[in-house]
Amino acid sequence: MASRDSNILFDDIFTINGIDTEGKRFDRVSRLTAKSSNFDMTLSLDYNVELYPLYKGEAVTVTLASSLSLGGITQDEEANTWRPGAKKTKALDDDYDYVMHGRVYKFDEAAEGKVTVYVSFGGLLMALAGSFRHLQNIVIGENIFLLMRR
Repeated sequence: MASRDSNILFDDIFTINGIDTEGKRFDRVSRLTAKSSNFDMTLSLDYNVELYPLYKGEAVTVTLASSLSLGGITQDEEANTWRPGAKKTKALDDDYDYVMHGRVYKFDEAAEGKVTVYVSFGGLLMALAGSFRHLQNIVIGENIFLLMRR
């Protein structure tokens, strides 16, 4: 990847194949399941349906990044703020519709180079599974941003 995108850990387009397939537990939260277009990955993600309504069959780009800075990894508070009006410079989240910030809490290895990365975004959970080579830059305990757009 270009040096401008050195903070991007994963990026792919997913087609949603189910929403709340195991039932709906919370009014404002749904869990989607999706399959990626390019890397043969599967995704399970909790998200706020009031802020970002999604539908079965819809395609969304999902990006995981270590920072919102366009210049790469940074601890600059302004670059890592996604709230409207809180920043003055252009950042990665300007090109996305939905952003969450969380922490990688688990990394499971399965047979034949398959892994699952688990991230908690303040209680909203994500499980991303597939080939280790597409997830090798993600580390347990790391803070990451999830960005989505249609």
